[in-house]
Amino acid sequence: MTLTGRRRGLAALGLGIVAALGQAPFDLPIAMLGAMTLIVALTNGVSEPRRAAVLGWLFGLGYFAVVLHWIVSPFLVDAARHGWMAPFAVVLMASGAAVFWGAAFWIARWLSPRSWPLILCWPAVEMLRAYIFTGFPWATPAQTTVDVLLGQVLAFVGPYGVTLMLVAFAVAASNARTLIVRSALVLGAAVLVVLPPLTPPAMLTDQVVRLIQPNAAQDQKWDPDMIPVFFARQLEFTAAPAQVAPSVVIWSETAIPWALERADAAIQQIAQAAGGAPVLLGVQRSENGRYFNSLAVIGRDGTVQDVYDKHHLVPFGEYFPLSSWAAKLGLFGLAAQVGGGYSAGPGARLVEVGTLGPVLPLICYEAVFAHDVNAAPARPNLIVQVTNDAWFGRGAGPLQHLAQARMRAIEQGVPVARAANTGVSAMIDPKGRVLQNLPLGEAGYIDAAVPLPLSPTLYSRTKDWPMLGLFLIGLVLLGFRRRFRNTD
Repeated sequence: MTLTGRRRGLAALGLGIVAALGQAPFDLPIAMLGAMTLIVALTNGVSEPRRAAVLGWLFGLGYFAVVLHWIVSPFLVDAARHGWMAPFAVVLMASGAAVFWGAAFWIARWLSPRSWPLILCWPAVEMLRAYIFTGFPWATPAQTTVDVLLGQVLAFVGPYGVTLMLVAFAVAASNARTLIVRSALVLGAAVLVVLPPLTPPAMLTDQVVRLIQPNAAQDQKWDPDMIPVFFARQLEFTAAPAQVAPSVVIWSETAIPWALERADAAIQQIAQAAGGAPVLLGVQRSENGRYFNSLAVIGRDGTVQDVYDKHHLVPFGEYFPLSSWAAKLGLFGLAAQVGGGYSAGPGARLVEVGTLGPVLPLICYEAVFAHDVNAAPARPNLIVQVTNDAWFGRGAGPLQHLAQARMRAIEQGVPVARAANTGVSAMIDPKGRVLQNLPLGEAGYIDAAVPLPLSPTLYSRTKDWPMLGLFLIGLVLLGFRRRFRNTD
């Protein structure tokens, strides 16, 4: 490419915007792959690491600004108090996430005048983005592949392996010198990122779950006048007749406004409405002055049989870093209803739920992290995600969150039952296919048969260790190669 200076920067920014079309709600992974190929080609003519980093950062800025535009929604729930933060949130989130991509391009160009080191550098910084500062792996390139053939490779190498494959294609295509090679690469891309997976239908068990979606708008969820309306709606959906009696009823995250220890009357009503089926209930609770975002297992007799506390909390949402200092300035987590925010639970674990057996609970944000799901102490029969995506608005945010739940199903070979306050509630099979769902903005319920889990996947057994080893060994070898090249 012959673009120079400012035009090259504008081109990088525009390519990032095109790449964002790979994510929901657009779901065009070919756009993501094409834009990645062109940004690599754009940087091929740049010899200075600093200039390559700027182009990579601008590409990331355009991408994340579009993909994460929904981040304004939580700040607009109480616009009078938090609305002023919304534009800063988008700018800071997009700019911060783009720093990782800029770093990948800087390191790759520092290692070599060619673009091949990007194959390791780009997915390596994506892995770093998932872990550092509590992690934020939202909108990883691999997330674009849940509907296409390449997405099934998540079961073998996880999200960073699939990202590596996308980058490898982009680098190879941008460096192709002959028409035959380019044609072969385009054909390969069409197969991997255009065609849907050709997998047999899911095998279903005789277990049925009922997913409750009350559609409580976030600005009404805690309104004293609306609380009885939403509670009655959920009771009605829970008690509705069924062709096959549900094995379990699942309510969404923070489905009731009362803390668990003060909700005995409500829990008895819920158990009665469930007609003997256990209920998984998203609820807040307190213990020794600490507050938790939790999931309670309610038995058929109305007793609390088990409680899981969310352990991967949303920074600035459910808690504020350096909370004691922040509280003095009047800064608290947006979603926290009490005190300075929630406390984190001890970690991932399974709960026993009636005839379903072991279930892995995930509360909202926890489904974003592949390594959190991998941290479960044993293999579940079902993953249950309860979430309140009303915070994310009615557009891209909830749909992207759904895509990540589908990724977790593929990676583990385990079905996911998802109960979302405002949608999308869904039953997802072990191949990541949505078998039944309630769309955004609708109140209702679905009774869905639980698919049979597959055999443990390679990724569920090996986790991120193989990719981490590949990144470390590969980058060290490239570093030695650069050193020896410079000493010749």
